[in-house]
Amino acid sequence: MPVASVRPRGHTCGQPARPSPATWQHGRVTAATHSPLFPRVPDSADAVLEGLDPEQREVAIALHGPVCVLAGAGTGKTRAITHRIAYGVRAGILQPSSVLAVTFTHRAAGEMRGRLRQLGATGVQARTFHSAALRQLQYFWPKAVGGPLPRLVDRKIQLVADAAAACRVRLDRGELRDVTAEIEWSKVTQTVPADYPPAVAKAAREAPRDPAEIAQLYAAYEDLKRERGVIDFEDVLLLTVAVLQDRQDIAEQVRAQYQHFVVDEYQDVSPLQQRLLELWLGDRENLCVVGDASQTIYSFTGATPDHLLDFRIKHPGATVVKLVRDYRSTPQVVRLANGLLAQARGRAADHRLELVSQRGPGPDPVFTEYPDEPAEAEGAARRIGELIGAGVRPSEIAVLFRTNSQSETYEQALADAGVPYQLRGAERFFDRPEVRKAGSALRAAARFGGNDSLLDDVVDLPSQVRAVLSGEGWTAQPPAGSGAVRERWESLAALVNLAQDFAAAHPDATLAGLVAELDERAGAQHAPTVQGVTLASLHSAKGLEWDVVFLVGVAEGMMPITYAKTDEQVEEERRLLYVGVTRARERLHVSWSLARSPGGRANRRPSRFLDGLRSGSQAGRAAPAGGGAAGGIERGVSGRATTVLATPQPRRRQRGPARCRVCGRTLTDAGEMKLMRCEDCPSDMDEGVYERLHDWRSEQARRSGQPAFCVFTDKTLMAIAEAVPDDPSGLARIPGVGKRKLDRYGAAVLAICAGGDGAQDKDQD
Repeated sequence: MPVASVRPRGHTCGQPARPSPATWQHGRVTAATHSPLFPRVPDSADAVLEGLDPEQREVAIALHGPVCVLAGAGTGKTRAITHRIAYGVRAGILQPSSVLAVTFTHRAAGEMRGRLRQLGATGVQARTFHSAALRQLQYFWPKAVGGPLPRLVDRKIQLVADAAAACRVRLDRGELRDVTAEIEWSKVTQTVPADYPPAVAKAAREAPRDPAEIAQLYAAYEDLKRERGVIDFEDVLLLTVAVLQDRQDIAEQVRAQYQHFVVDEYQDVSPLQQRLLELWLGDRENLCVVGDASQTIYSFTGATPDHLLDFRIKHPGATVVKLVRDYRSTPQVVRLANGLLAQARGRAADHRLELVSQRGPGPDPVFTEYPDEPAEAEGAARRIGELIGAGVRPSEIAVLFRTNSQSETYEQALADAGVPYQLRGAERFFDRPEVRKAGSALRAAARFGGNDSLLDDVVDLPSQVRAVLSGEGWTAQPPAGSGAVRERWESLAALVNLAQDFAAAHPDATLAGLVAELDERAGAQHAPTVQGVTLASLHSAKGLEWDVVFLVGVAEGMMPITYAKTDEQVEEERRLLYVGVTRARERLHVSWSLARSPGGRANRRPSRFLDGLRSGSQAGRAAPAGGGAAGGIERGVSGRATTVLATPQPRRRQRGPARCRVCGRTLTDAGEMKLMRCEDCPSDMDEGVYERLHDWRSEQARRSGQPAFCVFTDKTLMAIAEAVPDDPSGLARIPGVGKRKLDRYGAAVLAICAGGDGAQDKDQD
């Protein structure tokens, strides 16, 4: 394998690097994840603000009152909030020990602490909700209750098993995981056992077992914890809430300690976490929340974006800052991401953000159709090998799939191609307990099958495997739901499918031969994983990014997943694909297969989410009226929102797709929709008009003290120079020229289009 070369960041593969201007206006703000290992600590509070774009800077200086940051993927949200904390500390406005920043993973909290240290803001507490609550509970428990805090159990699954035994309910390992997940969901949504059945019905949640039975197991589990004097992970939050509610003196002590709060990934808060946050705050409003409703993908755990979307209702005087400048992905990747959300429905879709890429152009996303799943995996492995041969580091490549059961095919394809890989957020396929157990059962059947009554009436290899694995939980039809039982079944189904493929390739194959094949496959996966290609589910890829992303299996039945029945569930699947798309910095490959196995029935079709976004496809439905939200700042004034500064406003979409007036391709990028043509299609722009408009805009910006884009964006100037309108109605039809700007600048712009320079208008500032 060739040695991977180290490529500088910030330019597209195959293109020469360009020097990065120091100013944010050139779209070269340092991406949050690409900071040097040992950056220079800013020497003053003002230096902390250097390099921030206008919206990020507004976040940093908004230190009082409620603040809501709506941050799209790749827009530098962590950069904005860490600079906010650091600026407040360095300016002497915030005391480090009075700030509590909370997020959802220890990795994210650690990253936040590291960045704050780099900015010279030490002493700030950055923790997960659970770790912050546990520290408070350990400190106040002796005072509030007496005695030491009960022991915290790391894994509750054994307690659930004991509760099931007490109720005389038999659960296998997969069912134990599913019931445990239901108990966790109940607790974070503050649902008691008796209320579980109606709560499941109200949430349209598909329970893995009879809701009444799960309620019984949940109640037995709670009784068993009390008998043994232990608490679980969710109890940490519940008990902290109870202490703060019951003991006003303790609540006041906590509020005296922490006076400023920052909450990251606010779209993922559960009702229980929101209640804890409210108790921490009391009647104060020194709160900054950051989130993106379009990245809500954990509703099955109790997360809800409602708190983010209702923030302005609950805090009418809040400052709302929208971050839409995407520093991560190329315009081509961003165009696809925006297109996905443009067809979305529901409340989260109504608040979507229209990303604007700040990077140079890159290659278009590649859409590939394969005849079957093995061909799709081999095709991905082949392209990955070519990329590595061209100098892309394996660690900068990811293969993302919907379910963990899809990993085995890609593990094998990469192993066959000699490409190192590493799994994230999932066990290796052959390391999964159900796969190991199934392998043992197949091995025993191969050895002693003559004495196994299950095999008496079966002759061919696939039937033998189905018979053996039926004793391990495999069934002809998949189970309902999306939990551990389904994942376990999918693992066993993958072995059944493998047996069918093996028998098709080797007509004389025996059970012993299949077992030998499984052993060889398991051994081949133990390749070195250093600098390996990442294999990950879409859920576990949240918060990560790579230069190259392969989104595989993007077909109906997998994306959206089969068991996504309601509109809300389908829309969450769309958001999950959006998260996958926005993990890519430079190159994006999207693929699907028409059949499961070679020679199989080609009855699959590409995901409906790709309709209208790939060549040759038609939009599945008209986009909702109104485009995504533009970036900018809104400040609450006496309960009313007033826009103070906004980045380029995308046009309001009409029903039906916008198409390029030159080549007819569907347009989804906001800038291209202003021009009504693709970026690369020929332009009939009047260069003289454009130059005069550009000079006039610069003078207007200087006189008003605003950035130039607040007068008109570059794309709007280009659209005007291409249309060269000769009357107000013609000018008004150009996207980006609203009534306010028409009234303010219309006469000057029309004069320039007529051949003047607009200098005769002296009263426009």
